[in-house]
Amino acid sequence: IIAVFTKEPLKNDKVKKRACVCLLVREVYHTCYRLHPLPSSSFHLSPFLFLQEMTGNYTRKEVEDSGSLPVVVRFPWQPYLSASGLQRQKRDWVIPPINVPENSRGPFPQMLVSIRSDKDRSINIRYSITGVGADQPPNEVFSIDPEKGKMYVTKPLDREERSSYHLRAHAVDMNGNQVEQPVDLYIFVIDMNDNRPEFKNQVYNGSVMEGSKPGTTVMTVTAHDADDITTSNGMVYYRILQQTPHSPIPNMFTINRETGDIVTVAAGLDRERVSQYTVIVEATDMEGNLNFGLSSTATAIISITDVNDNPPEFTQSTFSGEVLENSVNVVVANLTVMDKDEPRTPNWNAVYRIVSGDNGRHFTIRTNPETNDGMVTVVKPVDFEMNRAFMLTVVVSNQAPLAEGVQASLQYTAGVTISVKDINEAPVFPDNPKMVRFEEGVPAGTIITTFAAKDPDTFMQQSIRYAKLADPANWLSINSSNGQITTTAVLDRESIYVKKNIYEATFLAADNGSPPASSTGTLQIYLIDVNDNAPSLVPREAQICERANANSINITAADADTDPNVGPFVFELPMHPSAIRRNWTVSRLNGDYARLSLRIQFLESGVYEVPISVSDSGNPPLSNRSIIKVKVCPCDEHGDCTAVGAVAAAGLGTGAIIAILICIIILLSMVLLFVVWMKRREKERQTKQLLIDPEDDVRDNILKYDEEGGGEEDQDYDLSQLQQPDSLEHIMTKPVVPESQYPLRPVVPHPGDIGDFINEGLRAADNDPTAPPYDSLLVFDYEGSGSTAGSVSSLNSSSSGEQDYDYLNDWGPRFKKLADMYGGGNDD
Repeated sequence: IIAVFTKEPLKNDKVKKRACVCLLVREVYHTCYRLHPLPSSSFHLSPFLFLQEMTGNYTRKEVEDSGSLPVVVRFPWQPYLSASGLQRQKRDWVIPPINVPENSRGPFPQMLVSIRSDKDRSINIRYSITGVGADQPPNEVFSIDPEKGKMYVTKPLDREERSSYHLRAHAVDMNGNQVEQPVDLYIFVIDMNDNRPEFKNQVYNGSVMEGSKPGTTVMTVTAHDADDITTSNGMVYYRILQQTPHSPIPNMFTINRETGDIVTVAAGLDRERVSQYTVIVEATDMEGNLNFGLSSTATAIISITDVNDNPPEFTQSTFSGEVLENSVNVVVANLTVMDKDEPRTPNWNAVYRIVSGDNGRHFTIRTNPETNDGMVTVVKPVDFEMNRAFMLTVVVSNQAPLAEGVQASLQYTAGVTISVKDINEAPVFPDNPKMVRFEEGVPAGTIITTFAAKDPDTFMQQSIRYAKLADPANWLSINSSNGQITTTAVLDRESIYVKKNIYEATFLAADNGSPPASSTGTLQIYLIDVNDNAPSLVPREAQICERANANSINITAADADTDPNVGPFVFELPMHPSAIRRNWTVSRLNGDYARLSLRIQFLESGVYEVPISVSDSGNPPLSNRSIIKVKVCPCDEHGDCTAVGAVAAAGLGTGAIIAILICIIILLSMVLLFVVWMKRREKERQTKQLLIDPEDDVRDNILKYDEEGGGEEDQDYDLSQLQQPDSLEHIMTKPVVPESQYPLRPVVPHPGDIGDFINEGLRAADNDPTAPPYDSLLVFDYEGSGSTAGSVSSLNSSSSGEQDYDYLNDWGPRFKKLADMYGGGNDD
């Protein structure tokens, strides 16, 4: 069965047959188009022109305006065998792909296809679509009429956003039961030329060496077109619109129209003339069709890199400068060059070299990195007396070698004249330091040597004066006119100022030039040793066991002299006293050592002074008699002195030890007796009695004032504690209570004592200019008006008592005043 969906029913069977052929051709076309898409204008109209002839219902304009083709849905049947005969079986329904141009202007919704089932004659069928663009994002791009099965596109499509859609069409009855198998719908978005080519960068940077040959690749520019690259819409071609500057010709570069490679097409690139080119490049789609294609531009900046095609040249053929003699590390001349290559590159940096005129290597040429100038520098002092001027020949080149085919300039050499200026130079000691050899012990006044200096300024008539700078031992003097050195004391090799037999002194030589110049020289005197020091015995103390053959003492000698005035040494015991040789013996070990041991079998413990005579090997030899203190002591089995033996050997016998112990006991006894006497005296002092009972002693109620104030009016004191008893007879009759802290004092002081104290304090305050306040009256112990205590001066002694104060005379000189005042009542 073939169903043709058109605007109107087909007229007759003949038309139906012709439409079937058209639909078969169309199906083949769509199948091929899915595999190899072709431009939309190549086939779509032909089937519809054919249908137009068969139906007369479509015009060419209607087809072109619709942008889509009516789709015929075919429901084929296959025959099958049954009991009644040959039958046909229904197959799946097939819908060919649908092509939709992008950016359609509508109107929307725009119908794409009509889907009908042959069962819709007997039952009601509902149609629906699923997939991306229908019920999946982006939603509602496509829609379908659920009753008529017409599918629409609801808005313009963009191929660059999505190039195809895959939907599925469904047919169900009113109960939702599937009537037909789902059919696949393929919708392809036909590309339109709606995107311009876009360059990856708006500015491209490239470089090419100057002097490059034609055909040298400089850079590549690339543009991308979002349209379909399999069609002319996305095929981009390039061309150069403009070159700036036009030197040496306007078309120094060309571009590959398909790849975008920019290459040189002419020779003559010279960085010194044009260092940079700006090229405007255009990219056009539609295979470069300027009438229909879209285009965009970008800028290519081409830098011409430098090669060393310009040798450096001196700006002048001769240069000059001057230098002070003896100067070092100073610039004496400045050489200037010109180089057209790129500054501060190896092609521009200059290298200077002196080829002649400096045999002594006094000069070098350093390059200034900023200006490229050559700085002639003195690296070795020059002498005016030797060379008054230097004629130098200098060549210049670059750090990088010259490019191939470039010849060196004729101005790569120059002459440099350096004049030397004379200055006053310091005198020079020919031998510094100067060494002389002398025997030690030469007397004062001996001429050692003449330490004279020379003036290098041979063209100046100048004199030299000499002085001594350093003479640690003050042994030398120098003649100020001729530099003659004389001794002022005996030279001693063994002095602390002599190091390794050499004594050093420093002298000054100064000329009378303008300004004066001076220098120093060192004189070294090598002192030859003479035998002027006798050897001394070493060690000076030793110990030995009291038994013979137990051990011995190794002895040697120390001599301040040196070879040959030292060892071998000779050790001998003196003839007198005879006990020395009888008790001791000395045997030789080698040239420097000997052994001292006991001659007898036993020697009593003690300290013995053994004289030994030591002689050196000098010529003549010197000898010295030295005393060695030997401690003889009893030893243990190891040959070491025991503790008792060490004490005995120290020279303390039993009697001496006992005497020391007795002295210690006596000293301790005296200390003990003194302590006992002090405690007894303290106890006696505590047992002495006082005159007054401490409970009734009015002294405990008297306040002491040590500050200047207003007394009771400005101090919160309880004056009720002061007592003024009318009679003290009851106190006098009480027994005396011992008091350990205070000596006994009179009960009633003399009234005049307090007054005198106050008057003396008043006079001291009036005469003290530093006592504040300076303009106010000072108040001393004023207790205010109406004091309940009354006046202390009102206290009087009772004459009716029978108290005897004569015992105060027995208390010592401290109580003599009280004894005079209150003792001996008839005298008062």
